[in-house]
Amino acid sequence: MVAHMSTVAFEGTNARHIDVQVQITGSSAGNNLAIVGLPDKAVSESRDRVQAAFSAMGFMMPFKRTIVNLAPADIPKEGAHFDLPIALTLMAAMGILPEDAIAEWSAIGELSLDGSISRVPGTLPAAVRANAQGLGLICPAENGPEAAWAGDLPILAPQNLVQILNHFRGNQVLSRPAPGEVLAEDHMLNLRDVRGQETAKRALEVAAAGGHNMLMVGPPGSGKSMLAARLPGLLPPLTPQELLDVSMVHSVAGLLERGQLSRKRPFRDPHHSASMAAMVGGGIKAKPGEASLAHRGVLFLDELPEFTAQVLDSLRQPLETGEISVARANAHVTYPARFQLIAAMNPCRCGTAGADGVACRRGERCAIDYQSRISGPFMDRMDIQIDVPAVTPADLALPPSSEGSTEISERVAAARAVQWDRNGGVTNAELPQSRLEHVAEPSYDGRKLLIQAAETLNLTARGYHRVLRLARTLADLSGAETVQRLHIAEALSLRRARKGFSKSQKPISNPVFR
Repeated sequence: MVAHMSTVAFEGTNARHIDVQVQITGSSAGNNLAIVGLPDKAVSESRDRVQAAFSAMGFMMPFKRTIVNLAPADIPKEGAHFDLPIALTLMAAMGILPEDAIAEWSAIGELSLDGSISRVPGTLPAAVRANAQGLGLICPAENGPEAAWAGDLPILAPQNLVQILNHFRGNQVLSRPAPGEVLAEDHMLNLRDVRGQETAKRALEVAAAGGHNMLMVGPPGSGKSMLAARLPGLLPPLTPQELLDVSMVHSVAGLLERGQLSRKRPFRDPHHSASMAAMVGGGIKAKPGEASLAHRGVLFLDELPEFTAQVLDSLRQPLETGEISVARANAHVTYPARFQLIAAMNPCRCGTAGADGVACRRGERCAIDYQSRISGPFMDRMDIQIDVPAVTPADLALPPSSEGSTEISERVAAARAVQWDRNGGVTNAELPQSRLEHVAEPSYDGRKLLIQAAETLNLTARGYHRVLRLARTLADLSGAETVQRLHIAEALSLRRARKGFSKSQKPISNPVFR
């Protein structure tokens, strides 16, 4: 006789059905539990954890050869969440539980040596998969509020094996856990705190309105990081579908505490020492990277040239497609990564190039070498490229601006609402190329200016269309139906990164910044 139970294996944010099969065969000299089906080290160690948990409950393992098969056998099985389904299926095979008691359930959970069930990542995708199969889900008590977000499926969230055993025997009733709370937005940083930098504030508003990528170039202390940190306060909250998408990624990464969700858009700011696996995901045990954790939110890269060229160029694909594919020897994993990239950098290694009245100590070559660390194709994907000059003492002495994040976020929300209705639920930055020409058709004068600028600035085809997307966002902010010449002109002024050198210095000719 073979006992069966359902569980899942994770491929990115997708949960694939796995059939746990247990068969107790002929006698042997002692208990011999074998796990097959392409398990990794953590799954193989389930044998010892299950045996210790059974011993803590007072159950004797059968003195027979016992085979646990995780089917299909060609899918890699990773993680300790297979402990609980293996234990429950083994209990059914031993006659401790009726097999029909677990037939309508899927299970995930890690066992401690005393029989308690520990929290595991990926509960939300597992619950969504169980609901799609018409099954209930058995998960750790700590994961119960997270699983409850998946719908109306039955959920059991025991603290230990004894509780689940008593529930199926009718000695105890485990009630369905309530969904975790939706966290209120924390205190958001206000753009009113930034003194001066009116051009950068305008650029930040445009970037927020259309979901555009943005690069800020300026000396240390000019407020680049301060501006970027205030972008989340300008963005609208996540829609219900976006909230589910973001929560699935964070669930697989194990970042959902007590099933609490937040409608605030993610903001990730990895250190420039981050490896490629940390940025795009992967590793020995594939997990989402910073780019996927920023899905539907903002990825902020400070000190941009300090990141390795390999890490930066690995972001080029997700900036276009909105997803990351990690190819491994025995699997192919895909993570969602539709993020808005905000980057900041100094104009040179010393940081003084372009500062008014200050010359770079190493001369022109310092800026040339520093800026050349960023590839042209990567720079071409930055819709907005602006200079952020040093703040003067006169700027610091000014009173706070009368317009802060609240007022700007209202304009951003209105512009996004227009895009949402017109574009079919996507921003201008995400609009498919096939629809861009129709949605962002410029006026005659606007098209003439764009063509002239494209020839003068040597814009690539990608750069041409990104200027058009930017102009469409500027038109949405102004409430205009069509893209006019003034929108094209402002888009071009935001697209071109100026060198910002003082009059006493010779401008640097760098094709990367065209």
